[in-house]
Amino acid sequence: MAAVPDRPGNCAVIVDSAGNLPGRGAWLHPVQQCLEAALRRRAFVRALRITGSPDTSAVVEYVNASHGAEESGPPVREQVAKNMSTP
Repeated sequence: MAAVPDRPGNCAVIVDSAGNLPGRGAWLHPVQQCLEAALRRRAFVRALRITGSPDTSAVVEYVNASHGAEESGPPVREQVAKNMSTP
């Protein structure tokens, strides 16, 4: 995620999947629960060091679109088990 000027005195938070936009960036899991927590805690404002209430509609749309794709994948529990290794 990155903040871009939206209009004078306000910013919009957008998805920067390539990671090439200037300025500070922030990471967010494309999961509805993580998005809701970030919005509730005003995490974008703190992480991106911006003032005011940024427009987060692009991020909401991205997570909603990603959420549909994740439902067809394996459950999170199985994915974690695949990524874990035993010593």
